[in-house]
Amino acid sequence: MESVTYLTLDKDVRQARQPDLSAFAAQISGGVLDAANPAYDEARKVWNASVDRRPALIARCLTESDVQAAVRFAAAHRMLLSVRGGGHHIAGNAVAEGGLMLDMSGMRAIQVDAAKRTARVGPGALLGDFDREAQAHGLATPLGINSTTGVAGLTLGGGFGWLTRRHGMTVDNLLSATVVTADGAVRVASATSEPDLFWALRGGGGNFGVVTSFEFRLHPVGPEVYAGLVVYPMAQAQKVLRAWRDFNTGAPDELSVWAVLRKAPPLPFLPESAHGTGVVVFPLLHCGSVEAGERDAAPVLRFGEPIGSALGATPYAGFQTVVDPLLAPGARNYWKSNNFSKLSDEALDLVIASAERVPGPECEIFLAQLGGAMARVKQDATAFAGRDANYIMNVHGRWQDPRDDEKVRTWARGVFEAAAPHATGSGYVNFLTEDEAERVAASYGANHERLQAVKRRFDPDNLFRMNLNIAPATSAKQ
Repeated sequence: MESVTYLTLDKDVRQARQPDLSAFAAQISGGVLDAANPAYDEARKVWNASVDRRPALIARCLTESDVQAAVRFAAAHRMLLSVRGGGHHIAGNAVAEGGLMLDMSGMRAIQVDAAKRTARVGPGALLGDFDREAQAHGLATPLGINSTTGVAGLTLGGGFGWLTRRHGMTVDNLLSATVVTADGAVRVASATSEPDLFWALRGGGGNFGVVTSFEFRLHPVGPEVYAGLVVYPMAQAQKVLRAWRDFNTGAPDELSVWAVLRKAPPLPFLPESAHGTGVVVFPLLHCGSVEAGERDAAPVLRFGEPIGSALGATPYAGFQTVVDPLLAPGARNYWKSNNFSKLSDEALDLVIASAERVPGPECEIFLAQLGGAMARVKQDATAFAGRDANYIMNVHGRWQDPRDDEKVRTWARGVFEAAAPHATGSGYVNFLTEDEAERVAASYGANHERLQAVKRRFDPDNLFRMNLNIAPATSAKQ
């Protein structure tokens, strides 16, 4: 490997010399790639095809000592550093233009202790990996809804999904984390070891170090649950969304019912005449018994006159892959997200009107129902601060042709801005895009100042800044 030009933390351009690069590469088990390597272009790809950045180097880490070496190399050279787990975040912060990409996608080991109901999970593991291993023992922890999402990024930003109303956020089930901090040291963070770091990791994103191992609490779930989809025509949207909202106020914690407004995909249980038309989809999952699920979810079929439904006993791990075809890697994506404590009639009407103007067949607006167990955790118990969000709206712009970039982004921004007066003002950091740095402080609310203090202790030079950045308390925002 010849000398490489790279970008520093100060945005200066420097050169890494060949002897230094050779010594560094010798420390990384999976090797170090530069732009001349045939594997480079594939390695720099992430889920969101809108992200097309070219790092100076990619360190393919397979062990904790690899991660330590990469962090120390970046710090010694003041090299812009990014960290990749699953590479699924909408902002594409896994890839640093001109920097060092620390790639942990090969670190996917998972060990389940069924007797203790815990799991040790590697930073490159995907949700599908985790669900598969845990479900072999009839266990699970709250995760997201797309099996190709990375466990690491999901967890560090908070994490919610079908089990959240019953078992809390992903971070509420994190027992410990092993972390390589900016000085290259390895620390174990838990309620009794480095408690401030542990607090910050539970929602504070990748601001405080590189997590090389997560330990989670598991819960008995499935292996079969009552789950599926109920679909209504857009013409009934006002009626069924108000019925859904009102139903949710008394729904048991075991039941989660979300709402998705979009053009109907060619689902096999829908009449062909409905394909491509505007619909309201209610995906739902009940994590109690199948019999209780059928009873508790029955009213969803009576919100209006459905054009199709597919409900029944379903493998939990299988339902976790239901939306995978709609979220496959390789498309261009842009999101805008609002948190809501309640959904007024006016807010719902706004969502409906926006969904009727979707700029493409892959675009959608979804409303995730939260509350339950996650809302009963104190706001300052973890860095994640959105406990007052009973709903999270994600305006999902998704398209294929770069010529549609501005059209789709303008639509998404317009929906977000129109909905803002009805929202809490905070956001879910896992849904914030690369142009929303100004929303970070608001998303953490009263927790932000404490996060800045923890950042000052563990990363005073802001080495870990390729994220939704929390600046150290003693430095200006960088």
